[in-house]
Amino acid sequence: MREKVISLNKFQIGNKKPLVVICGPCQLESLEHTRMIAEEILGIFSSEDISFIFKASYDKANRTSIETSRGLGIEKGLTILDKIRKEFMCPILTDIHDASQCEEVAKVVDVIQIPAFLCRQTDLLLAAGKTGKIINIKKGQFLAPEDMKHAAKKIESTGNTKIMLCERGSTFGYNNLVNDFRSLPIMSETGYPVVFDSTHSVQLPGKGRNFSSGQSKYVPILAQAACAVGIAAVFLETHDNPKNAPSDGPNMIPLNKLRPLISKLRKIDHIVKNF
Repeated sequence: MREKVISLNKFQIGNKKPLVVICGPCQLESLEHTRMIAEEILGIFSSEDISFIFKASYDKANRTSIETSRGLGIEKGLTILDKIRKEFMCPILTDIHDASQCEEVAKVVDVIQIPAFLCRQTDLLLAAGKTGKIINIKKGQFLAPEDMKHAAKKIESTGNTKIMLCERGSTFGYNNLVNDFRSLPIMSETGYPVVFDSTHSVQLPGKGRNFSSGQSKYVPILAQAACAVGIAAVFLETHDNPKNAPSDGPNMIPLNKLRPLISKLRKIDHIVKNF
């Protein structure tokens, strides 16, 4: 199938285009904290000459326990994301969990993300598609990669073909995920840009006492392997103090270790796409 390329700001997203990185904290905490991370990220990506999309969530509706923090909520969260977008002039990605959120979220963000558990929710996909925004659909842990063509077709039915398909690991056993890198070229057969989520691929769902644990030491390894296959974008979350992050701390790259990883990913991507 013909490769589909998505234009965003001054760069393009495509499986044969230069790598794009989706990066930011898992959960919004405050304007000050978000601004600090955005400023650090912008400095890193500017110096490495690599395009990025800033990512953060206003609500984590699929937390393991009712006791854990879900986030700031849609109103306060979108206010912060809007300020970050305007101040740093960077594109923004955030998740949605309900069709009723699409219209409001679309006023602020550039990319709407469909969580993996919701990738088969037809009404949600249709509402997201109708916004005309770029839609990043995460592959459910329970789906084969070839099944993602059906999720893409639901978005396509709205007339929106600005679609990205995101791999984030498959359920392997209790509290564990595994990555089959064949899924990346399989999903790319749709023609749509393929994203590799290196953060949630190392997650250990429910492994903590009342939260999901993870193995962040494997994030760089999986991200490098994905870039060696050839993809449009890498998704990775970062935090200045992962141990005290309100969600997904065990899976995030410490902010002070982000630069060397980004540099390495850019070099791998350049070699693969210019071989």
